[in-house]
Amino acid sequence: MNRSLRQSMAGLHTWSGLVIGWLLFAITLTGTAAVFSSETSGWMQPEVAGRGEPRQAVEKAVAWLRQAQPKVRGWFLAVDERTATVHALYEDRTAPRGYRTASFDAATDTPTARQTMGGQFFYRFHFELMLPNPWGRMLASAAAMVMLIAIISGIIIHKRIFADFFTLRPTGGQRGWLDAHNVFGVLALPFHLMITFTGIVPLFKTTLPWGIIANYGSDNATALAEFYPSLARRAPTGNPGTLADIGPMLTEAQRYFGGGRIGRVNIANPGDAGSVVTIMRNDADQLAYMAQAVSFDGPTGRLLGAHTEARPARKTFDVLYGLHIARFAPEVSRWLYFLCGLALAGVIATGLNLWLKARAPNQGVGHWLVARMNVGTVVGLPIAMLGFLWANRVLPAGYGERSAAEVNIFFWLWAAAFLYALLRAPQRAWGELASVAALAAGLLPFVSYALTGRGLWQAVTDGDRLFLGFDLVLFALAALCAVIAHKAFAADSSLRLTRKGPAAA
Repeated sequence: MNRSLRQSMAGLHTWSGLVIGWLLFAITLTGTAAVFSSETSGWMQPEVAGRGEPRQAVEKAVAWLRQAQPKVRGWFLAVDERTATVHALYEDRTAPRGYRTASFDAATDTPTARQTMGGQFFYRFHFELMLPNPWGRMLASAAAMVMLIAIISGIIIHKRIFADFFTLRPTGGQRGWLDAHNVFGVLALPFHLMITFTGIVPLFKTTLPWGIIANYGSDNATALAEFYPSLARRAPTGNPGTLADIGPMLTEAQRYFGGGRIGRVNIANPGDAGSVVTIMRNDADQLAYMAQAVSFDGPTGRLLGAHTEARPARKTFDVLYGLHIARFAPEVSRWLYFLCGLALAGVIATGLNLWLKARAPNQGVGHWLVARMNVGTVVGLPIAMLGFLWANRVLPAGYGERSAAEVNIFFWLWAAAFLYALLRAPQRAWGELASVAALAAGLLPFVSYALTGRGLWQAVTDGDRLFLGFDLVLFALAALCAVIAHKAFAADSSLRLTRKGPAAA
């Protein structure tokens, strides 16, 4: 029991990172991809050209929903300024998840795109793991708490944290993996702390509900009303009603926002005489999340109320949440978020492999399992993410329930990668699965261009920055996976020669 603080922290750092490291890697990598969720959605809906003003797209979406879906409980419209489109979500009990989506631009009167979750899939998987509420969110929150413990304990055990920033010995041994782990960790340490802490805060109502229970008991409606006063609520009357023209409401909302952009439009009970339209300011206009909102009476368009969040505690929450989701960030800042997110994923991946390198092979079932779980997670997850993108291109645009099919393909491919990793020697599985990922990433831009007519070559001449950037990232990923495959095959060959050497002697 005479262990020093650093020795105690070293054990805590090692085992906290290992026990939940695979889940943390999945949360981190999908969260990093979600930094460009708008662009991913735009790439996955190549039919949407993003023509015209987003406000016009809102009016088109409301007009279509008024005709096609008047009797549902609500319409939820999200304005994507970066791709000049509007994504509408509405209730449909026949759908696999109880809702459907439709996308609009300003030039068409009907939904213009194939059914897909787009970049929202990575975003939602990142914090709820596609599990029923609240289990996925609780698991993600617990993982973030463990991550914070691992980061803080890692800082404590470092004797030379700044020297490690400049130390990288690219060897295949334990020292090389430790250097890589340290560099990825120190390189963006402030970001790692910020993104982990701000990832815990938005889920506090799920993991720490006792304050709400103590003040409100089981009265969730009152708790939500006080926490979100900007969302006006009114019970349906049961009498049919016609929604007023949305245009003047958008104009009034923008006047209240001081010329700010429209972010979301929620319309509760649109076919009822008691319908309510709530318009929220675009998150990209400010650091704080959902800071301003205006509500209107649906049938008349009469202003019901406006709210600008000024309560210190709630403003703090909104700022922390805004920091995490980074919708406020301009393009350069979002690239920094993306690169730092990749560094955090690198910290986790190198840490998982470092645990193996620090121990002799063939040390029982634990070592056997960790070696294969590492392969299934670190290489299998990118294969599943690429499979999700491939499914978007290969499945016919009019395929029934194609959005659910894309998600199912993601999980089936990830499960297949895990199964393959269990059946093969780890070093060979690393090389083989990394080769699959390299081929999938390298071929996808060509297949996408053949099926949609939009791609890198046309993007250069037409100025299509969305497809230009997306295809370049895919080629970069292909190159990275090819390097990993090459090194894995080389290490496997070296290991085989080492094993044959004594026998030949």
